[in-house]
Amino acid sequence: MALKATIHRVQLQVADMDRHYYADHALTVAQHPSETDERMMVRLLAFALNADEALAFGRGVSTDDEPDLWRKNLTGEIEQWIQLGQPDEKGIRRACGRADEVILYTYSGHGAALWWDSLAGKLATLDNLTVVAIAPEAVQSLAGMAAKSMSLSATLQDDTVWLADGEQAVEVTLEVLKAATRQA
Repeated sequence: MALKATIHRVQLQVADMDRHYYADHALTVAQHPSETDERMMVRLLAFALNADEALAFGRGVSTDDEPDLWRKNLTGEIEQWIQLGQPDEKGIRRACGRADEVILYTYSGHGAALWWDSLAGKLATLDNLTVVAIAPEAVQSLAGMAAKSMSLSATLQDDTVWLADGEQAVEVTLEVLKAATRQA
């Protein structure tokens, strides 16, 4: 028998001081049976970092042709492609060809650093690619906040995010490994 996804209901309040974006989002997040709490919480963090009324979750970890999150315009063109982890070079290049802006969030510490060291030179010419590292310690703290029903507030300012659930708050510092040189 196939395992079913776990459904999480999330009330996410975003206060992004850098973009002057302030909104509440009612989200339904399907956690694939093979997806860890850490990865699911990084997906929520990525949503908060790029929050927009048109931002949507992809079909999940079992789908190769969709990102973890994306934003499309009214004509169906992909404006923003957001992916987690350490995709291969071919997948990154394909995403950069399909979307105006591609953002990769890595979160596994030393493994992510080795992955980036092996690809940084090969991907340097992709002007619509941004790569951001999230400290694994922060990701572990975020995983401790995972629940079937969550009420989270995210405050963003100067490459730092504070994610709180009423009982605890986690400070997440972002390290930009590669910034896009072209604006979307």
